[in-house]
Order: sequence, then structure tokens, then C-alpha cells
Amino acid sequence: MNPMKVSVIIPTMNEEGSIGEVLDSIPKDFADVEMIVVDTNSKDRTVEIAKSKGAKVIGEPRRGYGRAYKTGFENAEGEIIVTLDGDSTYPAEAIPDLVKTLLDDGLDFITCDRISMLKGETMNFQHRLGNLILTKAANILFGVKLKDSQSGMWVFRREMLKRLRLEADGMQFSEELKIKAFSGGMKVREVPIEYRHRIGDVKLNTWKDGTRNLAFIVISRLSSG
Repeated sequence: MNPMKVSVIIPTMNEEGSIGEVLDSIPKDFADVEMIVVDTNSKDRTVEIAKSKGAKVIGEPRRGYGRAYKTGFENAEGEIIVTLDGDSTYPAEAIPDLVKTLLDDGLDFITCDRISMLKGETMNFQHRLGNLILTKAANILFGVKLKDSQSGMWVFRREMLKRLRLEADGMQFSEELKIKAFSGGMKVREVPIEYRHRIGDVKLNTWKDGTRNLAFIVISRLSSG
């Protein structure tokens, strides 16, 4: 019997200080694990390090958080897809337990909640406030019950993607995926995780990206009737 294949997808842009640690921390003994790094024109040693750790590296010259994930999904071979950031903020060691929960409980999609277990200054005030506003907006406008609409760690069945029409190419992709999964009649769950201090420079522009995300939620609600 062939082992279950799990694809771990990580978008990167200049993450040489952390990508090796992230890839090393992914458990390899619970399944046939495929590590995919989707790199958006890194100017440092990110690609070199990722390849040395056994990751499949895919170059994606088109900018955008959502675009990188779409490219990763298109190239993934696993029945189960897991996502991580390349900055070491998400607990990769939790992947086996999350996959087990997905399978044992017959779920389609798990998104990880960083807020419930958040400690100290791991997330600055601006990001906490922006996350709160965006999460409240998603919950009110779409009738979902999320605690963290912006989390970038997800575990889901690859076949789920066939049931979703995902349009956003930017940071809005994260909330779009959750909103459509949670309001689309699928078996979903939000699971608390530990969120850690990032390694390297912050890529997110709190107010610019936050404003775009809020506008996306509102427009999506209006266009859906």
C-alpha cells in the first residue's frame, strides 16, 4: 500500500535566514512528504538553501501571495496540502497531528488560529488590530465564525480546490479561501496553534494591505448579492 502523500507549500521572497530551519522542522516520517517552495524572485540564497534541503523549487515571477499559492497548488501531487510561511512563524511540527485530525474527523479544510494562543509581542499591535477588524468584517458579512481570518497555515484535501473558485492573487487570497470554505457547505474547522516570532524582514504593509483586504471583503459581499 502506497503511503499517503502530503504536499507542504511555502511561498518565499528573500527568506535565506529562515527557510532552511522551516524545511528542517517539517516532519518527514508520518507520510510521503513533498516540500514545495514557490519563490518570487528572491535576491538572496533562498532558492539555493531550499534545494539543498530537498525542496522542489518553483519560480513564480508574478508577484502576489495568492498567485504563489495557486502556482503551488497546481504543482502539488499530494492528496493533502499543507501551507506554511517561510519565516518560521508557524509550527511545522504540528503538521502530523493536524493531518490526523483532518482525516480522523472527516474534514475538508482546517485553518489554524494564531490568536487564541498568542503570547507577548509575537504579533505587534497594528497587526492584531488589523486582524481583528478584518476577521469581524468577514464574520459579519459572510456569517462565518472565524477567530483569525488572516492565518497562513492551512491543512486541506486537495480535491476541495475543485469546489472553490479562488480569484484573488494578493494577500486577499487568505481570507477568500477561508470565507469560501467556511460558507461553502464543507466540513471545516479552526484549530489553535502557537505563533512565533518571525525571522527576517516583514513583507506585510499593515495599513495598505489591510485596506485592500477590507475592500475585497466588502466588494465580495456586495457582488455575491
